[in-house]
Amino acid sequence: MMFEKLTKVFPFMLLVTMVSRAVVAGEYNPKTLKVALLPDEHAATIIQDNKPFANYLEKTVNKRIKLIVTTDYSSMIEAARFGRIDLAYFGPASYTIAKDKMAGGKIDFEPFAARLKGGSTTYKSIIIAGVDVDAEKIAELKGKSFEVAFGDQASTSSHFAPKYTMMKKGVMWGRDYKENFVGAHDAVARNVERGNAQVGGLSLPIFEKLVARKTIEVKKIKILGYSDPLPQYPWVMRSDLKQSLKTSIRKAFFALKKGTKEGDSILKSFKTDGFAEISDIDYNIIRDIRKNVSGK
Repeated sequence: MMFEKLTKVFPFMLLVTMVSRAVVAGEYNPKTLKVALLPDEHAATIIQDNKPFANYLEKTVNKRIKLIVTTDYSSMIEAARFGRIDLAYFGPASYTIAKDKMAGGKIDFEPFAARLKGGSTTYKSIIIAGVDVDAEKIAELKGKSFEVAFGDQASTSSHFAPKYTMMKKGVMWGRDYKENFVGAHDAVARNVERGNAQVGGLSLPIFEKLVARKTIEVKKIKILGYSDPLPQYPWVMRSDLKQSLKTSIRKAFFALKKGTKEGDSILKSFKTDGFAEISDIDYNIIRDIRKNVSGK
C-alpha cells in the first residue's frame, strides 16, 4: 500500500521539480502575453489608445496579447509580484518599489526599454498652481498654508519628484501644505484648474498632452517650476521568459521608428519618439529620491 502511494506521489514531485527548473532556466513561454499599462489616466482611454500597440505585438512576437490596466499603482505592483502579468510599463518609482517587494521571490522583472524623447531617456515633473495662488515660483510657497494634489502615492512624477523638488526649495509637507492623492495625473491638473487644490505635481509630458487636447483651461493654471531630469518610464519583462521570446520582444520595441505609419500610430500613445535600452542601475536616482522623501 505504501509503495503504491509513493508511485503516485513521485511522478507529481518530479513534474513540480521539472517545472521549477524550467522557470529558473528561463523557459516560461505563455500562449498569451499579459501586458500591463500604467494607470496614469482613465483605463478605457489607455486601452483604446493602445490597440495599435497590442496588434503590433501580436504580429511581431507571435503571441496573443491581453492589455491590462490595474486600478492603481499598488495593484500593478502586486500583479507583478504574483506573476499575473508578463510585460509591464511601469513608472520609475513604482518599478523600484516592485523590485524591492520582489527581492528574494520566485518571480523577478528586468527593465529593457525606456521612452526616448528628443534624443533623451529622461523627462521632468511639473509643479503647477491656480492663477490666484500668491506665488510665481516654488520657493515662494514657503510659509504658506495650502493644499497640494498628487496623483498616486507610488508615482514618480505626480508624487515623489514634485514633493522632493519642493523639499529642496524649503517647502515641506505637514508644515507648509497638506497633501491629497487624487489617483491620476489628469485628475491632478483638473483639481488645480477647479480650485480644489492650490498646487499640483504631475508628469510634464502628460501636462503637455492635456494642454494640446484642451482637456484643461490653461488660463486657469500657472507653472511654478520643474523637477530635475528623471529616468523615463521603463518597460519591464519577467526574467524567466524564454530567451527567444525576450529577444523577440526587444526587437519589436526597438524596431518602432517615428516617421513611419506603424511607428507613429503606436508611439503617440506613449508620447515618445521611440525606445532605447535601459537597465536597473539607471533607476538608482529614483531610489535616492524615494529615500529622501519617505525614508525608504
